[in-house]
Order: sequence, then structure tokens, then C-alpha cells
Amino acid sequence: MTGVENQLGADRIANRNRAAAPQEATRIDRIEHWIGGRIDAGSGGGRAGTVYDPASGVAIAQVSFASASDVDRAVASAKIAFEEWGRSTLAKRTAILFRFRELVSGAADDLARTIVREHGKVLADARGEVQRALEVVEFACGIPQLMKGEFSENVSTNVDSYSIRQPLGVVAGITPFNFPIMVPMWMYPIAIAAGNCFVLKPSEKDPSVSMRVAELWQEAGLPDGVFNVVQGDRVSVDRLLEHPDIAAVSFVGSTPIARRIYETGTKHGKRVQALGGAKNHMVVLPDADLELAADSAVNAGFGSAGQRCMAISVLVAVGDVADRLVPLIRERIGALTTGDGMSPNSDMGPLVSRDQLERVKRFVDEGEAAGATVVTDGRDIRVSGRENGFFLGPCLFDHVSPGMSVYREEIFGPVLCVVRTDSYADAVKLVNDSPYANGVAVFTNDGGAARTFQNQIQVGMVGINVPIPVPMAYYSFGGWKDSLFGDAHVHGAEGVKFYTRGKVVTSRWPAPHLRGKNLGFPTVS
Repeated sequence: MTGVENQLGADRIANRNRAAAPQEATRIDRIEHWIGGRIDAGSGGGRAGTVYDPASGVAIAQVSFASASDVDRAVASAKIAFEEWGRSTLAKRTAILFRFRELVSGAADDLARTIVREHGKVLADARGEVQRALEVVEFACGIPQLMKGEFSENVSTNVDSYSIRQPLGVVAGITPFNFPIMVPMWMYPIAIAAGNCFVLKPSEKDPSVSMRVAELWQEAGLPDGVFNVVQGDRVSVDRLLEHPDIAAVSFVGSTPIARRIYETGTKHGKRVQALGGAKNHMVVLPDADLELAADSAVNAGFGSAGQRCMAISVLVAVGDVADRLVPLIRERIGALTTGDGMSPNSDMGPLVSRDQLERVKRFVDEGEAAGATVVTDGRDIRVSGRENGFFLGPCLFDHVSPGMSVYREEIFGPVLCVVRTDSYADAVKLVNDSPYANGVAVFTNDGGAARTFQNQIQVGMVGINVPIPVPMAYYSFGGWKDSLFGDAHVHGAEGVKFYTRGKVVTSRWPAPHLRGKNLGFPTVS
């Protein structure tokens, strides 16, 4: 990338981030695709979506929606690039990964501001997202160690056997709005490091950060076509799932769509890892540190306005815990400031869209109508100077029962429900009866109880006095039951295996006297 192109990229970010100032946006940007190492306007016939600044409610950009032919061009570009990238040395890939890591680190603040501009989360949260994304890049820098096979000498006379792992080819990622840089980076750093070429379809709600990442990849020296971005809606998704040259698809999103992605992709002969929805429980036992539990419930329930697949949305209070814990949570909610994510005084930003705001409000209405006790009501919040923003304050329900929609459904908003149970056994049954099984936490000072809990609970990621048990990059992320379709989690060792396939070689370099006729079945000798 030239210095001029670099400056243009920086200028685009500066323009999109000017919402940090009080004035409203006055210019509408156009966000395009990235195909074959350059910005591509596509041929989608003018189809586009609107990108909003959620804090102001103002439209700030139009994002082009790809046609099937645009997807085909991106895949074709990746397929051509794979001819060389798939044969490139581990040393070359690692060097590019290290350079990419340094470039992302250097651009971290600008990337975070771009996320705030289009998603709405507070700046500290966005910076944390970039950091967690970087951890996966750092993990992928170890690809020479991660790709090592095994070797057995003399499995038969003068015969050796060994295993190797090889890239799949062209792979794709379809990612959600809530973590526009971290979730894609669960996928493409490992896929690319392993020798694959990647086509990303990011969320149309906050697409800009993926375009900036494409520029950083190019600056790091990644060959054109190895990383591509196609914007869009179901048209682009369906084409990726059907395309004969796509070998594997990674997805994170809601359970109904994850199920469709998995069924459609596998029907077309692809590997698919599809992470679905969540309804994460936090079980609090009577002996727990309630000050810690109250802090954790608020932080995990209302961070990013509850728009996290690992957010705590149900607090299960065992015995008399709720009578002591709910007042502590209410007190902490009262100290939270909801506002523009760019403001250093804001603890919680807006929801990502007006549709999402109305959807979450509807669930709060249903919870109240069903008889749950509204302890804290955030429906009438007003943010000065941002009256048209998509804001909903923290909402806390007590005396919620499993039959209520606020308990059953994945709300994806700042709504925390307290369910009371008489016993530990009832709490475990409640969690295990849920069709969702992404994450769960238990708060207790009893090590034996915690160990029993981690063994009995039927959930993929477990926290013990940790409310959001998101694993580090060298472990894999993924749930059970309706929170995962397919048998592979993302990043970590499972991510490497997902983006590669094994091959076993049996080798003999025979001496002349071993040659000759032998039609018998080969046996060990």
C-alpha cells in the first residue's frame, strides 16, 4: 500500500469518527467491498443498507450489498491467490502475521473509535475488543508449532509413517454486529496463517472496521486475494454457502440462523462451525461474596448494553440470596451512566439499531405484563443532546419464572432477570434444562461446590467466580446444545484443525534387494 493510500485510509477513519464532537454527521460515506487487494464497488444493482451512529440516530453511511456475481469474483480472487499462498512457507506466513499484529496494535485506538461510531459500545469496551482480537493474531503467529505433525520411524521394515496438516483452500466467515473486529479475528488470522484464503461477510450494521483491517493486511504484505471482504445481506450469505469453491464456513449469530447456516453449508459439502445464541446463567450460592457477585452481575449483564453472546442475562439466586443480593445490584445500577459511547463518562452506550431498541423494549413490556417485578426500569431514559439515539437504560427484573418470554428468549439487550430457586439442585436443573448452553458462571466460596458444579453443568464454557468465561486465544470458544452447530469450536487448537485437514504418509525408500513380485496384502514385518 502506498503512503497516499495509507493516508486515505486514516482520513476515512477520521471522518467516520468525527461523531466524538457534538455536531451531527453531515456527509454520507459509501462503504464498498474489498476484492483482490483493492476497494471494489461491486455490481449489486444499487442495493445498499444504511449504517447509523446509534448514539445520535443519524445515518452516517451507505454500505453496498453484494450480488452473487460479486461473491463469485471474491471467491475467484481467493482461489487464484491460494495457488501460491497455500504453498508459501511457514516462515513467510509468520513474518506477515507478526507485521499485521504490529499494525493492528498501532491502529488500535482508531479501530476502537470506528467500532464505537457504528456499534455504539463505549470506547473502553471497544478497546478491550481490539485487544482480545489481537490475542488471536498472537496465537496465530505460532502457526509453525501449531501445524506440526507426527512421525513414526520403522512402522515396518524400512517403512516410516508420518502425518501432516494442509490448508483447505478458500474459506469464509459470516460474522455478527456485536464484535465487528474480535469475532472475525477468531477466524481469519488462524485460517490465513494455516495457508487458506479468506472471504469475510461482516455485519452490514458496522462494516467499516473490516475494510480498515483489509488495508492493514495489505500493508503487512499479505498477497492480494488472500483476504477479501464482501458486504451484504442474505444474497451474499446464500452464495457463500452454495459456492462450490468454498471449502468451509464459520458463523457466529443467532440460533435460528446458525441452524440454517449449518444445514445449508453441510448440504453443499462444506465444513461448518456455526455458533448460535445464548441465555447465560449466573448461579449465586448462599455462601458467595455478594459484593463481588453484585459487581459481576452488573458488569456482565449491562456491558455493551447486553449485546454480548456471553452476557449474563439470568441470575439464579439460591436460597435467601436474592433478598440480600438484589438491593446491591439495584444500588450499582443507580450509579451507571448511559450515554454516547465516545464520552469518557458513559458506562453503557446505546443499542445498535432502532429495531433492536424496540425489540428489547417489547420484551421488557412482556416481562412486566407476565408478573415479574420491575426493580429497575430503563425504558424512559433520555440522553441529553442524543435524544434520537437508540438508548435503553439497564432493566432489572426479580421473581422471573421460566415460562416468561424474558427468561426463554435471547433478548440481546440490557435486561437482567433474577430467578429464585430453593436449592442448588434446582439451580443446576434450571440451567441444564435450557436449550442454550454457551456460558455459565457460579459464585461461591466453597471449592467442593464449584468443582461439583463444573462437572454437572451441561454448558460449554464455565466460570467460577468469573462472570464472563471467555477463554484466551489458546483455548477454544464454543457452547453446547443450541449454542453450537457442528463439532468444532473457534480459535485455539480446534480452530487450527477446522481450517486444515490431515494427511498420513507411509514412505519406503527401498534398497534394490527389496524389489520384486509380492501380491500379498501388506503386513507389519
